[in-house]
Amino acid sequence: MMVPLLIRVVVSWAVIAIALGVTAELLDDVTIDGGTAGLVWVSALFGLVNAALGPLLRLLSLPLTILTFGLFSLLVNAVLLLITAGISDYLDVGGFWSAVVAAFVVAIIAAVLDALLRVVVPDGHV
Repeated sequence: MMVPLLIRVVVSWAVIAIALGVTAELLDDVTIDGGTAGLVWVSALFGLVNAALGPLLRLLSLPLTILTFGLFSLLVNAVLLLITAGISDYLDVGGFWSAVVAAFVVAIIAAVLDALLRVVVPDGHV
């Protein structure tokens, strides 16, 4: 029972790592130092920050998220990305609006990768 959960966590971590890596390649204001090890560290840290602070920020911003039809959640993700950049020496984000664009790009790439994984593994084990 524990193995499928572990596989889902590792796959989710890999998806975020790929999304962050592609985002860093696409945007000049987002850099990840340290090569693959730095990318793995940043994606793990982003996952931890998201798990620790994400639910609280999403709950506090729920009225604005509803009023903006979900668009405010992009700003929450940008704040989480900025917090991760503030904690990590490997991630640098150029500023708030760079973080907003980066959060949008990460969300799009992660959604595409997630959709591709669902096509490849349709039974839902990943």
